Amino acid sequence: MKPSIDEALRYLGAGNGADEALHAQLSALARELEQRITPRFAWALTEVSTLDLPGETAAQLLADCREACVLVCTLGAEFDGWVRQLQLRDMGRAVMLDALGSAYVEAGCDAAEDAIRARFPGKYLTDRFSPGYGDLPLTVQPRLIRLAGAARLGVTLTDSLLMNPQKSVTAVVGLAGVPQRARIRGCQACVMRATCNLRKAGTPCHE
Repeated sequence: MKPSIDEALRYLGAGNGADEALHAQLSALARELEQRITPRFAWALTEVSTLDLPGETAAQLLADCREACVLVCTLGAEFDGWVRQLQLRDMGRAVMLDALGSAYVEAGCDAAEDAIRARFPGKYLTDRFSPGYGDLPLTVQPRLIRLAGAARLGVTLTDSLLMNPQKSVTAVVGLAGVPQRARIRGCQACVMRATCNLRKAGTPCHE
């Protein structure tokens, strides 16, 4: 698992316009990140009917599925502590580390998907989707972290339903018996489309 430099640049709002110096700084910091921290993940198989996910996003993505996997991935409390330390002495480096952390936890989710795919070779996976995407509300978070076994990784929820440690992600991946196309992608399907800084900068997370 490696953090994507291109993804980190998008989070920083730099995209293809990044200069060589910034790219080199991110690459060096990414190597340090890989040496210090490895994303950890857990997942669990469940019946789609037991998820009871509201909204059209889940309904469309899971239309062909009787089963789904709920996953959780985190960089852990050590990453949060590292960012806080950097914020006290080098805010620019802290911002870069935060962006790399966002890319790194997504790489961990990709690894979790690979593990699921290997476990169920006869199944076709849907797109991965998380609370806050489309019309899937954050109110489903408690159910998802419980099903995924997030407590084993030290992941908890705040009163406002945000995850702690901060670089943690929950997601649902459907398992279908027929090939799946990308049903919902891009800014028009995202609940953050009106306020997303990536979209405003012209570097959306889905091209």
